[in-house]
Amino acid sequence: MGTAPRTGLRERKKQRTRDALLRAALELFLAQGYERTTVDEIAEAVDVSQRTFFRYFAGKEEAVFFAHSVAQSQFVEAVRGRPPHEAPLEALRQAVLEGWDGIGEAVERIVPLELHLRTYRLIESTPALFATHLRRSAELEEEIARVIAEREGLDIDTDPRPRVAVAVFGGVIRVTERLWCAREDVSVAAIRELTASYLDAVRPALAEQWRTE
Repeated sequence: MGTAPRTGLRERKKQRTRDALLRAALELFLAQGYERTTVDEIAEAVDVSQRTFFRYFAGKEEAVFFAHSVAQSQFVEAVRGRPPHEAPLEALRQAVLEGWDGIGEAVERIVPLELHLRTYRLIESTPALFATHLRRSAELEEEIARVIAEREGLDIDTDPRPRVAVAVFGGVIRVTERLWCAREDVSVAAIRELTASYLDAVRPALAEQWRTE
């Protein structure tokens, strides 16, 4: 009967160590740059060995994107859970906006939300991380396109619409992330408002004539 509590305590201790390493890594990356920060420095900040760091993360890159992976998983599930009567782009819009509403709670369990949001600027300004971000975004878009195809009862290999819709959506998200990172207000409210305004412009931008003469 004593095994379960000990196991639970051990798991909580491991999670605390992981989260401390993650927070230390992000703070160091932001303070002195991603490339200039070593795994040894991260481990020293938490008073553990380099070996302990690698027990939790494959490398520095995984630490940068750890909380992002949590947020992306939440987004995929949010798309899966949208009401079936919603059109695909509306389902994506609602999933991402509600995701920004709920992301704080999920991320705060791992690192301070403000620290997580500041990593977007780090990714935008670090070529190696930005390249990884684009690859991860492409992988996420393919996963979401398959979710949309399944949701709509379509064959993704013969019907281009799921990938086209997600490509449009993904392009808008990348634009808003870039604009948001360039602004002074790097908050959830700011990214949510910016994302909503740009997604709201998608339908008329695609359907209407732009020229006024």
